[in-house]
Amino acid sequence: MIRARTDSDIDAILDIWLQASIKAHDFVPDEFWEAQVEDMRTLYLPASETFVFEQNSDVVGFYSLHEDRLAAVFVRPELQGKGIGKQLLDHAKTQRPTLSLSVYTENEASCFFYLSQGFKTVSEQIDEHTGCPEYTMMFGTA
Repeated sequence: MIRARTDSDIDAILDIWLQASIKAHDFVPDEFWEAQVEDMRTLYLPASETFVFEQNSDVVGFYSLHEDRLAAVFVRPELQGKGIGKQLLDHAKTQRPTLSLSVYTENEASCFFYLSQGFKTVSEQIDEHTGCPEYTMMFGTA
C-alpha cells in the first residue's frame, strides 16, 4: 500500500535512504551519506511531499517530491527488484504532469530503470555536493 508519510515513518525512511544510498552509490564514500542523515531529517523531508510503500505494516520504500522534482525514490536493498520501485514511480507520475530528477551517471541500474519507465535524459552536469557526474531526466510534457 502506498500512502502519505506520517511523522512515525521518519526513522524507517531515513534507514531505507541511508542503506539504499550506500548500496547504489558505492563510488561515493559511505561517510558522505552518513553525514547527510540529519539534513534529511530536518531539512529535506519536511520540505518535500513524501509517500511510503507499506508492506506487512512495515515501511519498505518511499519517494519524495519537491515541487515538480522527484527528489528521492528508495527501496530497502533486500527488496529491490521486486516491483516496489516501479509502483512508487507510477504513483509519483500521478501526482504531477511532469517530473524531473537527477541520477548519478555511475548508478547504471537506476539510469536504466528511469529510462525504462519513460524518462528522457535532458542534460549532464556535475553534482555540487559529491563532484560526481549526474544526468537530469524528465518525464511528461513540459
